Amino acid sequence: MARPRAAPRAAPRAAKQKNKRSAKKHIFHWIAKAESTKIPMLTKFAKTLRAHMFGLLTYYDFSISTGPLEGTNNKIKTLQKQAYGFRDLLFFKLKILAIHESKYALIG
Repeated sequence: MARPRAAPRAAPRAAKQKNKRSAKKHIFHWIAKAESTKIPMLTKFAKTLRAHMFGLLTYYDFSISTGPLEGTNNKIKTLQKQAYGFRDLLFFKLKILAIHESKYALIG
């Protein structure tokens, strides 16, 4: 019985490319390797990667990250879980507005 081919490991390196052209070339190469393995999970991911390539490569045009926004959303969700029992909506809104001023992590 033939041994399955190893999964391509180059995907994280696409983000370290110097420009959009080399990143696109790198991603296409990775997709080709992933599809050649015939591993269902990898071929499905390669299809997803191909579908979202335009958005992924847009990073090279506008090098911004949604990381800080995702962190704030996570803090609001945690606060919302802790807020069960707050007497009014105004207090909850004030707590949300004060999140960025806190120097500690939310616990919960």
